Amino acid sequence: MSVEDLAKTVDALLGGRIVSRTVACGELTLVVEATDIVEVLTKLRDADEGQFEVLIDICGVDYPERARRFDVVYHLLSMRKNQRLRIKVEADAETPVPSVIGVYPAANW
Repeated sequence: MSVEDLAKTVDALLGGRIVSRTVACGELTLVVEATDIVEVLTKLRDADEGQFEVLIDICGVDYPERARRFDVVYHLLSMRKNQRLRIKVEADAETPVPSVIGVYPAANW
């Protein structure tokens, strides 16, 4: 499946939950609202269209010039479809991002 096909599939699966999407280095990156992250990751894991069953890692990025200065970044893998996907949420210093341990126990790092 091409990155463009993956983008169409994910768009159909997540509907209006996607704030933005980009393709860089041959990989699709989606930005979603932090309040939607548990639902988004659950759909990507469980839906036949997704099958992103592996959380490769979680990392953070700091952009001090932005009001919501932090990005929490989730890297997912569908071994069945041989696809990778990056999901980002923006956060400020005061508002916690919901935990995704219930979706991916490996998130408990």
